[in-house]
Amino acid sequence: MSLVTLLPFIVLIGAMFLMTRSAKKKQNAAAQMRNDMQPGTGVRTIGGMYATVKEVNEETVLLDAGPGVDLLFAKNAIGAVLGDDEYNRIVHGIEHDLKSDESVVPDDASSLTETDEPADASDGKAIDLGKKDAADEPVAEPIAEPAAEPADESAVAEPKKTDGAELKKSDGESDTK
Repeated sequence: MSLVTLLPFIVLIGAMFLMTRSAKKKQNAAAQMRNDMQPGTGVRTIGGMYATVKEVNEETVLLDAGPGVDLLFAKNAIGAVLGDDEYNRIVHGIEHDLKSDESVVPDDASSLTETDEPADASDGKAIDLGKKDAADEPVAEPIAEPAAEPADESAVAEPKKTDGAELKKSDGESDTK
């Protein structure tokens, strides 16, 4: 066999070796993370539940999910061990501000003006940005014009009857079918 025919097999075996090696590294890192768990640390299970480690055993972990709720999980069911700041941010909504020296962005634009009072209080007059109803607007009375008397009363009472052949389409429709 020549080298050209063996080259695809060598490349395939090398790729398989590299993939299994990286998967082994990930498994070892996850096992090390699970072994380093200690009571009091926050964890996330593979199902997405956040809890605090209460007790660590050889194959299982006892988690405190809330007041009076203790759950027993297999160690393999722990997806991530979280740091204290991350756990408090996710579970309790507590932000730990490490950058307190930075400037704070205001919630409104009142601090951008030179005066200390809010922008809407400076005029003293409320601004209405809503739509106006038709009932709120004054209605102008139409000027009455004298109506012209029709010469023939039958023209007013009934419209003229014409047969269908004389009607013309005025809205752009065609008669072709």
